[in-house]
Amino acid sequence: MTELAKTPEPPYYAVIFTSLRTRGDNGYGVMAEEMVELAKAQPGFLGVEGARESNGFGITVSYWASEEAIRQWREDARHRIAQKLERETWYERFTTRVSKVERAYAFER
Repeated sequence: MTELAKTPEPPYYAVIFTSLRTRGDNGYGVMAEEMVELAKAQPGFLGVEGARESNGFGITVSYWASEEAIRQWREDARHRIAQKLERETWYERFTTRVSKVERAYAFER
């Protein structure tokens, strides 16, 4: 992901996913691309940003219109399969945080 998400005026929600990957791709790249495309099709999806370092540390922030939209995404059948593989194959550890964005500031040159 190489662009900043274009989010609406707050309030909205952010799901912050920080992780440490295991070694090797093991199908991760293909599934990650699929999950981004699937998320974009979900009602209430606003955008996503992410970065990963060479040591495997990464952060992905997805933005959502409501807590209900987040719940529906979490329970999506294909997303559930990815969640299972996260624990079994792709991550040493991860943390998911959900927050409500009350204010947002931006700068653009």
